[in-house]
Amino acid sequence: MSSMTEPTFVDTNVWVYAVDGADPAKRDRALEVTAPAPGRDLVVSTQVLTEFYAVVTRELAIPVSVEDAEAMVRQLAVLPLVTIDASIVVSAIAGSREWQISVWDARIVRAAEVAGCRRVLSEDLADGATYGSVVVENPFTQTR
Repeated sequence: MSSMTEPTFVDTNVWVYAVDGADPAKRDRALEVTAPAPGRDLVVSTQVLTEFYAVVTRELAIPVSVEDAEAMVRQLAVLPLVTIDASIVVSAIAGSREWQISVWDARIVRAAEVAGCRRVLSEDLADGATYGSVVVENPFTQTR
């Protein structure tokens, strides 16, 4: 194993589960994989911050208050952050066609690539699938 830290991109759904009380097992697992740890560099994008805020304030059974959600976004924004710019959008469009995934998921993959991540933690993409230079890991599958 290399001594260098390898950054890992964390998709919106993992952060959402970390604050969603509706599924305690998933919440515990999400907190486990996102907890600060030596050699663990987690990366997010502007898309993840926006999606996280929208989901936790509007789509949870017990929504997070807008004030608390904003504070959580400010905490997440301290992590290495990929800004979704035009070049990422255009390359994501090409990726979505090539990989047969949504353009939103392709933007996650492209942001991960830009940040030098080889892993994306996500429940939205196929566990073990490779898109470009990125491999998807679903932290919630039973085998982990």
